[in-house]
Amino acid sequence: MSVTLTITKQKVAELLLDRSDVHNAFDSHTISELIQHIEYANTLDIRALVLKGAGKHFSAGADLNWMKSMVDNNYDDNVNDSLELAKLMQVLYETKVPTICLVQGAAFGGALGLIACCDIALAHNKARFCLSEVKLGLIPAVISPYVIKAIGERQARRYFQTAEVFFADKALSMGLVHEVVDDLTSSLEQIVNTLIGNGPLATQKAKQLIVDVVDQPIDGNLRQLTAERIASIRVSEEGQEGLNAFFQKRRPAWQEQ
Repeated sequence: MSVTLTITKQKVAELLLDRSDVHNAFDSHTISELIQHIEYANTLDIRALVLKGAGKHFSAGADLNWMKSMVDNNYDDNVNDSLELAKLMQVLYETKVPTICLVQGAAFGGALGLIACCDIALAHNKARFCLSEVKLGLIPAVISPYVIKAIGERQARRYFQTAEVFFADKALSMGLVHEVVDDLTSSLEQIVNTLIGNGPLATQKAKQLIVDVVDQPIDGNLRQLTAERIASIRVSEEGQEGLNAFFQKRRPAWQEQ
């Protein structure tokens, strides 16, 4: 298996890209496994999903042998193959719980799509990144909606076309990652502990709220939507428990689990 799934005691699903012999490059089999594991994790009672790579590097992007095998494929075969990668990006992007990506070593090509699809991205201070597709006469098409959302059109105009290698500090300033750290393991632990201290339903609803509100005009429809969302969560079992716990100066029930 090229991907392993582990559920921790804190109800965190950890997905490990486990192809360190090829720097965790992904092929059609790896993409299929990732989709299956993420879809399965979404059926579980989990609090977060973590994506990481085994060994020295997060991921080198597309596997060269896989790419070589597609050279002789016709247009329709290439479309169908690319649709699977597009499905992976969407499934990861739409995961119901908070998603966290840990980046060490190299993250090249399609790997930046995986990073951009996650809610929280942590990079080791020696990590390096590259949107390398044009070096091969290709384009970062399938990952582009997510990467552009993360870094913006202005940065994409440069790095999609230059295929420059850039480092963790640049990835931070561009918005591709949220934090540059010395120790990914301890930083992950801090993020997870923070997340699981919050209301499980509220966390998921807050994530969905961003999707539903972003780029919408601030008008009567949006005011109605946001008013209904806060009203709905206030009267929910979790909302009532959270408010009562706050005023009674006790821990909410979800922190006792």
